[in-house]
Amino acid sequence: MNNDPELSGKYLGTITADFVKVSENLKEASYQIIKRGFSNFPIFAISKTDIPIGQPLIKIGELENNWQYNASFLDEFIQRELVEKDRQPDFEQAYKNPDEFCCLFVVDAEFTKFLFIPYPED
Repeated sequence: MNNDPELSGKYLGTITADFVKVSENLKEASYQIIKRGFSNFPIFAISKTDIPIGQPLIKIGELENNWQYNASFLDEFIQRELVEKDRQPDFEQAYKNPDEFCCLFVVDAEFTKFLFIPYPED
């Protein structure tokens, strides 16, 4: 897997269309991760196949979605060396407000990419 710095418009479109269907669930899960003291940095790993990151939250098709969503957080990404320990402060500084943005870790056959996507406004 390579961390591609660019996410094509096609991918971004499919992710955004899918995100609208699951955003309320992800926002609630993010809130619970923070409220229960697991982490201040929730991350949702999304893929079209099963991946060993996080805990399954929303399976493909469950909400008419095309991606699978797993709930995780920064500590797991550091343990799995997906974020280097010495880069943790940089990640935390770049992390956007979890009340307004969802942190997605997109995993596909061709690339991996962190993506912050705003929650739809009520």
